[in-house]
Amino acid sequence: MIHAADGYARATGKVGVCLVTSGPGATNLVTGIATANYDSIPLVCFTGQVPEHLIGNDAFQEVDIIGVTRNIAKFVIMVRDREMLAQRIKEAFYIARSGKPGPVLVDLPTDVMAELGSTSYPTEVNIRGYKPNKGVHVGQLKKAINLLEEAKKPMFLIGGGVNLAHAQEEMTKLAEKIDAPVITTVMGRGAISTEHPLYIGNLGMHGAYACNMAVNECDLLFSIGTRFNDRITGKLHSFAPNAQIVHIDIDTAAISKNVQVDVPIVADAKEAVSKMLEYVSECETKKWLATIKEWKEEHPLMMKKPIMTPQDVIETINRIFDEAIIVTDVGQHQMFTAQFIEITEKKKLLMSGGLGTMGYGMPGAIGAKIGNPDVPVISISGDGGFQMNSQELATAVLEELPIISCIFNNNNLGMVRQWQKLFYGKRYSMTCLRSGAACRGKCGEVECPTYTPDFMKLADSYGAKGIHITKKEDIEPAFREAMKSTKTPYILEFDIDPEDLVYPMVKPGGTLEDLIMDC
Repeated sequence: MIHAADGYARATGKVGVCLVTSGPGATNLVTGIATANYDSIPLVCFTGQVPEHLIGNDAFQEVDIIGVTRNIAKFVIMVRDREMLAQRIKEAFYIARSGKPGPVLVDLPTDVMAELGSTSYPTEVNIRGYKPNKGVHVGQLKKAINLLEEAKKPMFLIGGGVNLAHAQEEMTKLAEKIDAPVITTVMGRGAISTEHPLYIGNLGMHGAYACNMAVNECDLLFSIGTRFNDRITGKLHSFAPNAQIVHIDIDTAAISKNVQVDVPIVADAKEAVSKMLEYVSECETKKWLATIKEWKEEHPLMMKKPIMTPQDVIETINRIFDEAIIVTDVGQHQMFTAQFIEITEKKKLLMSGGLGTMGYGMPGAIGAKIGNPDVPVISISGDGGFQMNSQELATAVLEELPIISCIFNNNNLGMVRQWQKLFYGKRYSMTCLRSGAACRGKCGEVECPTYTPDFMKLADSYGAKGIHITKKEDIEPAFREAMKSTKTPYILEFDIDPEDLVYPMVKPGGTLEDLIMDC
C-alpha cells in the first residue's frame, strides 16, 4: 500500500496518503517510509494505535510506531486529543509537502478516532520552529554566477530535487542560455529531456563514460538538488578534483555533508533556477562541448548482441510510447532503464533511488496509474524483485488498471550476481532463483529445475494476461498487444541472458575514472 501511495505522489506531485491498522499494519509501513524519506516524497501515513489507557501495557497489536519511525520519517506525532485532530492533520500535510518534502506519520489511538468532535478543518498552519526557507540568497547566487562566467569547463550536475520542484522547464532554459552541458543522477534523469543536445547522461557507479570523465575534467561543477551520495562520487577525495563546486539544495543539512562546496545556496530548485535566468549570460563552451562529444563517441552506451537484451526492450518502449510513466524495481533492470530510457516532457521515470527498495515496481506503478488513469504506465522489474510484491497484481486486476509489467527474467538476482562475478571470483551464492534441493551443490551436473513460478500461469491465476517473449522480433508485437488493453493488466516476461551485466561500472572504493567497461 505505501509504495502505491509513494508512486501516486511521485507521478502526480500531490501528497500520497495511506491508512493502516495498529501493530503489524504499522510496522509493514517501515520500508516504505524509509523509501519515501530517502527520495523526499511527500506522504501522510495514518496508523492505528491501541486505546490510550492501554499504551505501554503490551496490549494486543501495540507497537511504539512513533519510536520505530522517528529516524526514518520527516515528522511523527501521536494525536491524543480529539479536539486537535483536524489541526494535526492539517499540519501533517503541510510538513509533508513543504521545504524538503518527506513522509509524516500520524499515530491515532482507537479511542481518539472513535470520539465525536468538531469536523471543521483549519485554513492556516503556523508551526513554531518550522519555517521552511522559501527565498533565494541573491548574494550567494551572484557569487555562483560569477564563477560560471569565469569557467572554461562548466558542468551542471542535476539531482532529483529539480524534478521534485517541477523545475524541468526552467532548468532547460538555463542550460540553453548558458550553453553548458548537463549530467544527472538517476533520480535527476528527465530534469532536461534526454534527447536534448546538452544532455550527456547519468553520473556515478553506472554512469556514462563521458559523464564521469567530464566531472573529472570540469573546472566548475554546478550542482542542483543532489546529496552527493557514494554512488555518485566514488572515492570522495578524488571527486571533481579540478572544480570549484556550487551546490543548491533546499535541505541545509545536505550541503557540504559529503562534498565540501565553495558556494552553498539553500533554496528551492525552481526558485533558484528562475532567479538565475534573470542574471546569467552565455558562456564560451564550444571547445568543452566538443571534448565531451568525443568521449561519448569513444565509449557509447551499447549492448549490441544477436540475442534479445534489456536495451532492445527499453528502446522499443522509447520508440512506441509517446507518453508514459515508467516505474522500475531495484536491480540490474533499474540501471539498464536509467541508462537507456528516454525521458521527455511526456515521459516520467519513477524509482527507489536512495534506499534501493526491491518490490517497489508493481505497487509504485499501481499508485502512478491511479493518479494518471489516462497515461500508459509501465513497470519494469527483475524476476526477483517482482516476486517481492507480486500479490499486488490482484489489486491491479480488481481495480481494472491496465498496467504493463515487464519482467526481465535472467533466473538470478542479477545485481548481486554481477558483484559476485566481478569482485568475488565468481563464487556465486544464493543468487540463482532456480536453485533448490534438487540441484544444490550439483550445478552443471544436473538439469536446471523448472523456473518457479511460471509467470504466465501466475498472471492467469489472478485474471491478468501474460506474454512470454524470447526473441527480439517479438518485443514490439507484445507491447502492441498489451497496449490494446483498457482494463486488464499485462505481464510481459522477457528472457534475459544472466551474462548481460550493467556497464560501465566504477570499481568499489575507486574513483570515477576507475571504470570497468567490459569483462
